[in-house]
Amino acid sequence: MSKVEESVEVAVPVRTAYNQWTQFETFPGFMEGVERVEQRTDTLTHWVTDIGGTRREFDARITEQIPDERVAWTTVAGEARQAGVVTFHRLDADRTKVMLQMEFDPDGLAETVGDKLGFVRRRAGGDLERFRKYIEARGAESGGWRGTV
Repeated sequence: MSKVEESVEVAVPVRTAYNQWTQFETFPGFMEGVERVEQRTDTLTHWVTDIGGTRREFDARITEQIPDERVAWTTVAGEARQAGVVTFHRLDADRTKVMLQMEFDPDGLAETVGDKLGFVRRRAGGDLERFRKYIEARGAESGGWRGTV
């Protein structure tokens, strides 16, 4: 398994950053290569991605969710194998650090080489930076799920 750790500071309160992150269906708006995310139940999402011309579909289960603190997941069905957690750290009343930690299993030579060259880490960092721009431009979350898993 390969590991990625990236973080970004966003100029919104922790509640706003967390609430927006729970709106999984908005991920295509800031995650490169994510075509669609469907929230099927409180804990099950279905993903469609196209990265470098490789289209994949998979399901991910939320394994832990604590409002304003963390969202953890693992894939349960489909072509991608990964698990991770996003944590939210209050820096002050209007700033939050969003940290992503993810483990994934590269599939095939191209993904293995891409991983070794740092493409996955850079993509994750880019996705977090686009999330920062997305939520700061909005100034408020588009919704939020406050349940605990």
